[in-house]
Amino acid sequence: MGFEDEENLSICECSHCERSSYWFEGRMIFPADAPVPPPHEDLPDECRSDYEEARDIFSRSPRASTALLRLCVQKLLVHLGGDGKHINSDIKRLVENGLSILVQQALDYCRVIGNNSVHPGEINVNDTPEIAASLFGMINFIVEDRITRPKQIESLYNQLPEGAREAIHIRDEPK
Repeated sequence: MGFEDEENLSICECSHCERSSYWFEGRMIFPADAPVPPPHEDLPDECRSDYEEARDIFSRSPRASTALLRLCVQKLLVHLGGDGKHINSDIKRLVENGLSILVQQALDYCRVIGNNSVHPGEINVNDTPEIAASLFGMINFIVEDRITRPKQIESLYNQLPEGAREAIHIRDEPK
């Protein structure tokens, strides 16, 4: 299959990943242009496909992208200890278990914006794609705080000599 106007079609190969991209009239058409951040490397697999699909369609439909990110947040909350039935209840449970105020605010931001993309309310995501774009960064922030940092600390802690870890355990045992 050919194009009638092949002079406006370009195929480029990335020098980093060696994958091809296709451009038509100066606009990348594949892979989809995604002016939003990629998923955090520690984003759980059960959330990644929703995040990637949201990136893929963001330029064409920020509202649909936001709805997918709301689903991503709901799945992320299950990974963090929620039951996945109600985002608001899951956030409340995490707050009761000591969730920091910054992460709580990030989750509530995602909840409210995502909910309004599905059920229009006070915020109209169609009018403000910048708000929709901010959800990508918020999700990555939540992953960094709740998944990546604890993993890093655990890894460093596990490098302590076993005797030191045992002494800490004894120190912290309830008496």
